[in-house]
Amino acid sequence: MKKTISIILCVVMTLSATSCRKKIKDEREGLGKLTDLSMSFQTEATTVPTDTDPVPTDTDPSTKPDSDIVDMTMTAFVPNYEIDDNNEIREIIAEKTGVRLHEEWISYMTVDEGVGAMIASGQLPDFVDGGSESIELYHQGLLVAWDDYLDKYPNLRSMYTDKQWELFRQDDGHIYWANVFDRVNGDPKDTIHDSFAFWIQIRVLEYLGYPLITTLDEYFGALEAYAEANPKHVDGKEIVPYMALMEDWRYFCVEAAPAFLDGYPHDTSVIVNTTDFGVPTIVDQNTTPTAKKYFQKLNEVYKKGMMPADFYTMNYDQYIALLCGGTVLGICDEYWDFGYTVNTEFKNNGLDQYGCEYVPLALTIEHDMPNRYHDYYGSVNSRSGIAVTTSCFDPDLAFSFLSRCLDQDIHDLRFWGIEGADYLVDDEGLYYRTQDMRANWADRAYQASHCCTYSYLPQWDGTSRDGLNAMKPEEQPSEFLDTLSAPMQTCFKAYGYSTYCDFLRSEKVEPECWYPMYTYSNALDRTTPAGMALALMDDTKHKYLPHVIKGSDFDKEWESYIKAYEDCHPMDFLDEMQEELNRRIAASS
Repeated sequence: MKKTISIILCVVMTLSATSCRKKIKDEREGLGKLTDLSMSFQTEATTVPTDTDPVPTDTDPSTKPDSDIVDMTMTAFVPNYEIDDNNEIREIIAEKTGVRLHEEWISYMTVDEGVGAMIASGQLPDFVDGGSESIELYHQGLLVAWDDYLDKYPNLRSMYTDKQWELFRQDDGHIYWANVFDRVNGDPKDTIHDSFAFWIQIRVLEYLGYPLITTLDEYFGALEAYAEANPKHVDGKEIVPYMALMEDWRYFCVEAAPAFLDGYPHDTSVIVNTTDFGVPTIVDQNTTPTAKKYFQKLNEVYKKGMMPADFYTMNYDQYIALLCGGTVLGICDEYWDFGYTVNTEFKNNGLDQYGCEYVPLALTIEHDMPNRYHDYYGSVNSRSGIAVTTSCFDPDLAFSFLSRCLDQDIHDLRFWGIEGADYLVDDEGLYYRTQDMRANWADRAYQASHCCTYSYLPQWDGTSRDGLNAMKPEEQPSEFLDTLSAPMQTCFKAYGYSTYCDFLRSEKVEPECWYPMYTYSNALDRTTPAGMALALMDDTKHKYLPHVIKGSDFDKEWESYIKAYEDCHPMDFLDEMQEELNRRIAASS
């Protein structure tokens, strides 16, 4: 059966790649001139490049005629929307850079299946983001090293410090990919917290007079007080004070909290203690005193009937459906795991006007503890990123294109659009949009025909090179605030906040050289003692933690859990994580 599936996947990938190449050939032969509107947009959007990379005037890509544009392909194994063949901004970027990129989004197979099929078929695009399976493409010798091009194109090198680039270096001494996300230029301008937090509906905060909630006890006390006074939702359904998702890998919604409650950043699998042992030391976040207090609190909450009785059997779809109904007052989750879907549904069904939207809280186990829930400077996920394959016939042009994507003129086109059509500039030089412009950028048809973000290519968060604007509209404070619902704007004003990140009050600390440790632990498998121990630890948590939370005798259930957990030989995993921590520290120095 596995062999048959592999053959089918190879055929699918081959047909997909052949179709993509035919599409490019057809476009080369049949693509006519841009519409008069697009040409006028191009004239208006042309700016002086702010790039520091060398571009001789006689070969400046922005002066190349359409016949000199080279078509390239990119594959990423994630769901995304495709843009039209004659997308307007893509054509403008093509004329300015000399490259027209055709993106292929594959979500009908997992990353390891997709990369395996790609390797087996021998059909590779020019660019690929293979996720954590990029290492397999490297082992097969299918990727082009970045080293020489980083020296040639300072734009690309500026994405990371020299020490951070070392985290991407493979055992042959070369670098083969770069993660494009969470790169901050200039000052951070974060408005949305996309990561882990305890979330609370703003109607709870409004009812309680907008209190400052900082601990677990205060949080669950607020949820309980609102639910007792307001037991019914606007549609007559029962209010659900708290929900915890435990399905499959998403059980991080429950088990990841103890490290955050102790004020640590998002290393995910372990704590790196920098204060108690003289040197940075790996600590097991699953067995700390805070972990026991946290699960005891969940046990109390469950016994009070504040959680669905069957919370531990709900799958992700059921969880999202429950949240979209607006009845759930509080959750613990990563924003990307629920926020975009749920907030869109709230706007569609009008629940945003009833205060059902969520804001993040950075709870700690004690009062007045510093926290690092929000990472203002971006983590370095060295396990994945954009890569150039050996099938690319002109690697230098490919890297030149990646570099140009970071130039301010191209970056503005990708994320702000075209001045006059997609955004305006006020007398102080600040970018802004009208309501019609916002509506256009939210419209799928307009996105397909006009917008081209190249979302898996190098990009910046933070501050534009003009020192005024945000690199992306969602981080422009005025633009962000204008998109909030009326109840949310009232909530922001009550606290004096201007972004979601302000609710967290996290320390603005640049990440340490080892951060995040999950880039190592995520690559472990059962073939090593450390990987086997980690797998057994995960299996044990899946089996025992639901009983810990819902058990009638918490102490007895906790004791059973810890005994089973110790049988997993967690020190095999923790010792190897300590070795990796030491290696990263040594490499950074």
